[in-house]
Amino acid sequence: MRTRSLGRPWRRFLALLGTAGLALAGAVALPGTAQAANVLTNPGFESGAVSPWSCTGNLGSIVSTPVHGGSKALAGAVSSSDIAKCSQTVAVRPNTAYALTGWVRGSYVYLGVDGGASTWTSSPSAYSPLSVSFTTGAAQTSATIYVHGWYAQGTYQADDISLDGPGGGGGSDTQAPTAPGALTSTGKTSSSVSLSWNASTDNVGVTAYDVYRGSTNVLTVSGTSATVSGLSASTAYTFTVKARDAAGNTSAASNSVSVTTNAGGGGGTGFKQAAPYLFEGWGDPPSATTVMNATGVKWFTMAFMLDGGGCNPMWDSNRPLTGGVDQSVINQIRSAGGDIVPSFGGWQGSKLGANCSSASALAAALQKVIDAYSLKAIDMDIENTDEFENEAVQARILTALKTVKANNPGLKTIVTFGTTTTGPTYYGNRLIEQAKSIGADIDVFTIMPFDFGGGADMYGNTVNATEGLKTKLKSTFGWDDATAYAHIGISGMNGLSDQQENTTPAIWTSIRDWANGHHIARLAFWAVNRDRPCPGGGVVSNCSGISQSTWQFTSITAGFTG
Repeated sequence: MRTRSLGRPWRRFLALLGTAGLALAGAVALPGTAQAANVLTNPGFESGAVSPWSCTGNLGSIVSTPVHGGSKALAGAVSSSDIAKCSQTVAVRPNTAYALTGWVRGSYVYLGVDGGASTWTSSPSAYSPLSVSFTTGAAQTSATIYVHGWYAQGTYQADDISLDGPGGGGGSDTQAPTAPGALTSTGKTSSSVSLSWNASTDNVGVTAYDVYRGSTNVLTVSGTSATVSGLSASTAYTFTVKARDAAGNTSAASNSVSVTTNAGGGGGTGFKQAAPYLFEGWGDPPSATTVMNATGVKWFTMAFMLDGGGCNPMWDSNRPLTGGVDQSVINQIRSAGGDIVPSFGGWQGSKLGANCSSASALAAALQKVIDAYSLKAIDMDIENTDEFENEAVQARILTALKTVKANNPGLKTIVTFGTTTTGPTYYGNRLIEQAKSIGADIDVFTIMPFDFGGGADMYGNTVNATEGLKTKLKSTFGWDDATAYAHIGISGMNGLSDQQENTTPAIWTSIRDWANGHHIARLAFWAVNRDRPCPGGGVVSNCSGISQSTWQFTSITAGFTG
């Protein structure tokens, strides 16, 4: 939370420049083909999804700004170990000239064809054009087009990519893939159905799977699973899947599967949590069981799980994962019938998201904590420039959450981040868009409506910020109101914030009642340590700075039922 304020690639880069220069020098500029047309699918990313492009490390996402044309563009969240290469395989004709063009923005962005010509630009601050021509081989029937950035050079954007030339086919490949097998539903909500199936085979190769709802193609993916969103509650739907190859040959349909979505009203995941923050490393930590007995609260958000060095999780970077005071408190909470959700990250400190070298390394660190405490939920508190405003780290965190959720059935994943008074910031919107793009399946998007210059109307600004989040979730995921609310959390700050915003017990009660009335998923505040009176005490670690009863905010929060 914000108030913690109280308390190699260059050699490889030069080598690739040499390779790219040779490729360009050897490329032959050829005139356009009479039958020229853009043979790429989703060339401007206007579908709002990455597919049928496929990006290494799940580091590609669709953004609404900055764009070159239309309303969408591709963003590749380059990391220190991954160039975020996004590629698409298409059918081409042998011995044929093709012209590849595109618009890119960022530091060291490449456009090319696997095994052939490529081009690049150094560091445009605005969209710049790239173009390269190539001729297919004598027996070549497919080509893989790519765009990528360079190691540790920051996120790039790409838009309006075109491969001009005749489409494939012409008798070169007329064999369709086999039908996908064993289509089944792997999960559902009131507005979505998740599906999986067995892979098809093809004489050349399968490049995409088209998901049908009835006779309508509603989704195209490159893998063997998909989640269809934007559905109505308590409604029966029938799905099939067809495979497609680079030449456009389409398989017969898979078996059909019929699924009835969950009832609406509560919407979404069914997950409800009243869990104020408790921090054992700061602010005269109170007895958790004393607070539980006095207020009836059952859950606590335990802060903060950080990096102890080498992508190794430790409480506050210096207390052991197990065997220390934090485990002792957790044991006491569970013995009293409660439970905890650990919060990873926060405003400051050495964070796992920023310091683990890859999404897989971060997922392994998260798994250590999940295993240590047999967790039902985890919270990623994504703040500051090292995580929230670092697009590569955002991607790493979301990919890691997707991994641990897949490996731990029933685990609920929460992301917590700052907001404006009217909804998510640019980076908040990007976080949500990227979660959708990679299929992270986040259960709760929690905003922190404080320290945003909200002024006196903390109730009105909190509601407006939450409604802004709801609108963003609806537009990104295709959810209805009930489902969007059911994926929302509010994490406030009791009493005085760092910016002297004052959330009184009466205001927090109104926020709690609004949250119950709109059936959101989670209510929290920073922090139980501060849930004690000290009128005129200012912003300190062990009291709220205002007049209140001891544990009053916790008692109010305990009345949250969603």
